Amino acid sequence: MEFTDHLTNAHAEMIGKQAIFFTATAAKDGRINLSPKGLADTFKVLGPNRVAYLDLGGSGNETHAHLAADGRITIMMCNFEQPALILRIYGRGKPVLPQDAEWAELAAQFVLKPGTRQIFDIAVESVQTSCGWGVPLMHLDKERETLPKYHAQSDPAKWAEKMAARTTSIDGLPTRATDRFIAGS
Repeated sequence: MEFTDHLTNAHAEMIGKQAIFFTATAAKDGRINLSPKGLADTFKVLGPNRVAYLDLGGSGNETHAHLAADGRITIMMCNFEQPALILRIYGRGKPVLPQDAEWAELAAQFVLKPGTRQIFDIAVESVQTSCGWGVPLMHLDKERETLPKYHAQSDPAKWAEKMAARTTSIDGLPTRATDRFIAGS
């Protein structure tokens, strides 16, 4: 096991090859949230102490609520191919929505997808790697197209109405709704 206070080029290379990552957040009270994330090009290393990921509207908005309440986030990447490796990024994050001043700078780092709700901007505090020898070897067959397809077929007004109604987490913590439908490219 190794700890560093930043992402190295080797870390960034490993991250760039992953098809899935996991986010974990928690507020002082309530549930711990652990979410799998995927879709190509939705996670970016922006520098040795900064990463970000594109978030599409889904079933909840727990990460947003927890980051607004507490700020702590852990990202975990598992190399399911060779070499075995687990990489954890510990940091502090914040949701950046289309109506926020930081949006243009962050959004320029991504190809926006239908249903983009926000981008999570994360300041890296430390990075841990471990062996991953207990993680199985698996290969990506293909990405699921369900979520982007669902959003691409959504009526923009109904989508915005649905997102506007989601102002609390499952534990009642507040969230901010996006003010616009992102159709993607």
